[in-house]
Parts: sequence; C-alpha cells; structure tokens
Amino acid sequence: MPTDDILIVTNGTKESYPAIEQGAWLAATLDSPITLLGVTERQDPAAIDSVHPLENVFEKAVSVFEAQGLKYQLEVRNGSAEKIVAMEAKKNDSIVVLGPLGRPQLQRWMTGRSIRTFIEDIEQPLLYVPETKLPVKKILISVGGLGYDVTAEHLAMQVAAKCGAEVAFLHIVPPIDLDYPTAKVMSQNWQNLTETDTPVGRSLRKSLENARGAGLAASVKVRHGNVIEEILAEMRDGNHDLLCMGSSYSVHSLRQMYSANVTAEIMDHAVCPVMTARFRSAADVLP
Repeated sequence: MPTDDILIVTNGTKESYPAIEQGAWLAATLDSPITLLGVTERQDPAAIDSVHPLENVFEKAVSVFEAQGLKYQLEVRNGSAEKIVAMEAKKNDSIVVLGPLGRPQLQRWMTGRSIRTFIEDIEQPLLYVPETKLPVKKILISVGGLGYDVTAEHLAMQVAAKCGAEVAFLHIVPPIDLDYPTAKVMSQNWQNLTETDTPVGRSLRKSLENARGAGLAASVKVRHGNVIEEILAEMRDGNHDLLCMGSSYSVHSLRQMYSANVTAEIMDHAVCPVMTARFRSAADVLP
C-alpha cells in the first residue's frame, strides 16, 4: 500500500508525545519520510515572549528522527486539530499517527473524544498511540468477515514483514439472535471456525495462507462473546504490541447508524497502539 509520508500530529502536550516515538518507528519500518505537524490550538497574544508550546516537543522529536537517520520536515498550523489534520492527510495520502491531545476533561465531556472525529473525517490509514509499545513483535489483526478490513490486513502484513513481527488473525463470534444456518454453524463451531465451510472460515484460512506465504509466523484466534469486550480482552491477554482493524466508514450503509463504532470504542480503551484503515478498492486509488 503506497504512501508518500507518515504524518505525525502533536499539539505540544506531553500526551501526544508517544505518537512521535511510535511514528518514528513506523517511518523507519516502511522507509517513509515524516511530516511532523504541530497544531497550535490556543494562541495567547500576551505570551509572545514565552516558550511556544510546540517548541519542546519539536526539539525532542527532531532528536529522535535524527538519531534514526529519518527524513523529516516540520509544519505548524493554527486552529483546531480536528479541522486541520484531515486536510493535511489528503495532500500526500499519508498514514496519520496521533495520540491523545491532552484536552481538559470538561472539553472532552462537552465535545466528546477527538479520536471519534478523526476516524470519521480522515480517509487515510490512522495509527492511534495511547502509549508507546516498542519493539513491535506481536501484531493482532482483527477480521470481521464483512470485507472492509482487507486494506487494514494488507497494511498490517506489510508492516509485519518489514519488522519481523508475528501476526495473529482475530475473529469474534458474537452471540446470535437470528435463526439462520450460517450463524448457527459459526456459533456451534466457533472453537474450530477455520475448519468450517463458512465465509468467515474460508476468509481466515485465506488470510493464514497469505501470511505464511509471505514468510510470516501466523496464527488464528477465535473468541466468542461481545465484540468490543473480546477484542480488548485479547489485546490484554495476548500482550500484543499493535492492533490492526478495518473501519465501519469503509462501508456506506445503515450499519453505521445502528451499530456501535467498534474501532472508536476500542481506541477509547486501548492498551496498545491501534491502526485502522478503510477499505479501498482499485477504483478508490486509481486516478
């Protein structure tokens, strides 16, 4: 999946710094240049002679980039990160790397978590970093069986091949409310789902075959229960370094209106970096 650069976002808070470290690792892994985008969200005209909030973070970031021999450029924009980042990401079809922005609790309560807006507005792949997790040796790829996780899966395997990480494909079989044959087979055989002739079973076997064909150490994990709870449980139990998953914004349907945004819920409670990518067909990427 070609990309021109890694766009790392900071607003100068200490909470955003893990994204710089993890973003530098991703850039080194994919041999991509970095654009470090500093967003000044609050300007204080009376503080002209004081240290700019981005200054210390930029200084630390540059030392990290130069120590790893990475190509980088620095950009500064004024305004709301939610409005700026999506526009900047489109310019080079970047992978966006960001973390918590350290907003006051009252602001989060009134406007909601910013990550939900970023997921909705950013069409490019997004790596959310609540805390740095290096080195990356274990990558968990969540596959839902609906097809919109294909791009995320390909990107995850590209990263794994570059850094030598092992991959595990995770599928959650939810409790069924509908009485139809495929759902029954999956619910009754979830512990050996890869052996079933269901669409998900075939998809998991194909993913495993592709990963092993690329020389990766790969396995399949299947859990049964609430999708969000089980993904979070596997992240904790498996001590994974990176979670990759698709986005519901890959599909244009009423599903977004009545189902929980699983990706956003996972990022709200993540214990490791989470990468998400929308499904992109040939029609999406061809000029």
